[in-house]
Amino acid sequence: MKHETFHYKSREEFRRKLQELGADIPLAEDTGALFKPLGRLPNRIVFQPMEGCDGGTDGSVGELALRRYIREAEGGAGLLWFEAVAIVPEGRANPRQPWLTEKTLESFQRTVDQVKEAGIRKNGYAPVMILQATHSGRYSRPEGVPAPLVAYLNPLFEKNAPLLPDRVVSDGYLDSLPEYYGKTAMLAEKAGFDGVDIKCCHRYLLSELLSAYNRPGKYGGSLENRARLLLQGIEAANAATGRDFIKTCRLNLYDAFPYPFGFGTDLREGSDRRDPGELNTLVSWLTGRGVGLLNTSMGNPYVNPHVNRPYDLGGYTPEEHPLEGVARMIAGVRELSARFPELSVIASGLSYLREFAFPAAAALVESGGAALAGFGRESFAYPAFPNDLREGKLDRKKLCVACSKCTELMRAGSVTGCVLQDKEIYLPLYRTHCMKK
Repeated sequence: MKHETFHYKSREEFRRKLQELGADIPLAEDTGALFKPLGRLPNRIVFQPMEGCDGGTDGSVGELALRRYIREAEGGAGLLWFEAVAIVPEGRANPRQPWLTEKTLESFQRTVDQVKEAGIRKNGYAPVMILQATHSGRYSRPEGVPAPLVAYLNPLFEKNAPLLPDRVVSDGYLDSLPEYYGKTAMLAEKAGFDGVDIKCCHRYLLSELLSAYNRPGKYGGSLENRARLLLQGIEAANAATGRDFIKTCRLNLYDAFPYPFGFGTDLREGSDRRDPGELNTLVSWLTGRGVGLLNTSMGNPYVNPHVNRPYDLGGYTPEEHPLEGVARMIAGVRELSARFPELSVIASGLSYLREFAFPAAAALVESGGAALAGFGRESFAYPAFPNDLREGKLDRKKLCVACSKCTELMRAGSVTGCVLQDKEIYLPLYRTHCMKK
């Protein structure tokens, strides 16, 4: 159905639109399920890793990043997923991306201590904190200009500006990376984090490898080869850290690109139909290596961003209705939860739903369709929403409106946050970097 902006004033109007679209988005009568503990987690609300691009050039945690995480801890979320942290300098997505090394360890330790103390002081509990370890691959910009390191050349991405073959990483280079995943996990544990995410989503290096069907050698072709580095990263983290240190993954369930350029399709030439066959095999391998928590996503924020974060305003108008995109994400999460009941699956893509995101999340948790509910853009806009929701004081005027201004800031090379709800800091930056003079 044709794209339209969010305009629903009541639950009844929202339900009518869902029925019209045939979009299966459940709504609970109350949101109490979101505030039930799960293991060491005090509640089921997850703040997703949002790249603020606000670290130090040496890889340390910046003041704006520290401010952001303290606000999130005070807001009451049970799990904070610390934004993408590079494992090697050439894999940084921007010159201010965090990079955890012996030299920056103290900065990360100080951050974890202050964030957890803020949660205890405000709410009586510290949030669980996961560090996301990444190699940006195709999107590497360590000096602020593109310096891509790709799994394979891809005409869908490169179009009229093809990359040179020397930008394709060698098997030898990939062989060297598990050591860095292990080292990052070890340092994350030293810093006080509760776990590490071996990031495999959004077309960064590990994610792109999953679709390297035509790459020769031991990292291409079969699923076992394409998943090799992801699995070795998990194994390296296991070897470098204690048993109670959480090993997890943020994983693309579906790239929404046609075969052979997209993971999660039905493996017919040119088809982009979602098919979980390879996904299910991969997740069984992950759980066999001790992964008990899985964070989900779909699509690519650079090429088809509407797939993983439906929006009202963006760089293009999608062909599908935003609620259809949310329903697709929910369907993928439900399928995975049903197939792997022992796995705690985190739902994503909910922020677009505004006030209806919370009853939708609660319905998923109540039904077993997901164990936890993740919120990304909403954490920028309204970090206090968990406490406000629990106390019956949710302020709809503070909710994310899917305007994409945070993304515009990032694409412009700025630090980023919510331009509308955190105006003092981010509106002047938006005017400087994004508005035409």
